[in-house]
Amino acid sequence: MTTTVSPESAARIACRASGLPDKSLTPLHHHATSVFLLDAEDVVVRVSPAAQHGRLETSVLLTRWLVANGFPATEPADVRQPVVCGPYAVTFWRHYPQTASGAPAAHHLGSLLRSLHDLPVPPFELPEFQPLSSLKLTLGFSTYLTVSQREWLSARQALLLEAYRGLDFPLGYGHIHADAYPGNTLWDAPSVRLGDWDEAAIGPREIDLANTFQGVRFGRSARELDDFSLRYGYDIRNWSGLPVLCGIRDLHTLGSFIRRADHGDEAAAEQLNHRIATLMNEDSQARWNAA
Repeated sequence: MTTTVSPESAARIACRASGLPDKSLTPLHHHATSVFLLDAEDVVVRVSPAAQHGRLETSVLLTRWLVANGFPATEPADVRQPVVCGPYAVTFWRHYPQTASGAPAAHHLGSLLRSLHDLPVPPFELPEFQPLSSLKLTLGFSTYLTVSQREWLSARQALLLEAYRGLDFPLGYGHIHADAYPGNTLWDAPSVRLGDWDEAAIGPREIDLANTFQGVRFGRSARELDDFSLRYGYDIRNWSGLPVLCGIRDLHTLGSFIRRADHGDEAAAEQLNHRIATLMNEDSQARWNAA
């Protein structure tokens, strides 16, 4: 008999393995990862695919180093982690209650990235940034995508990667967050922290800037982009490679929607089809929903 481990059951098993009581565990949200709040301990529990175990180890190591060096990264809880539970790997993080006034504005991220990129090289190895490294597998295993969708996305991926290999990066290479956008920032009283470090890598600095500009698909304004650029100290809109990085980000955002659609999530499937249709029609003005 096969026993299916759910994200919630994996979270509870991992809590007990790390010495944390699981009675107050409640769900927060589910997208690329399943996130729970351990209210009594004021700890956030993130449940990710077990295949990401190595990256999760790196994210915990990196954020501990960042916090020790005065950078406002989200802080991992002081417990043994990550914990593997069947098909999942679980990490634990300090909880930062959010205000009702909304997420931090984009200019906060500009300041955070300037500080991050100015730090010395971390004293441990980070993986090399590999754009769209997981999308090929996702496309190959998807049971939801049509043949025409899969073929178009594969061709689009190949075209973008070829263009990426031909880019010159004026900001150079170094440690990057690699998934930096305003949605990954959190209020911490009056200040702001940067979270979700699972994709941290060594790569072109421009990667950390382009994602915010791809956010025009979600309604980000020119004023927000101006403020972000001013705080970082560089306007990536003056660089010819920005459309390539925004195109790569467009495809990157499809991965979690494809996986959710494969598991029968109708809302994710609807948004996925909308995004693919706008990409195929080269409709850069169409709005996308964030979740």
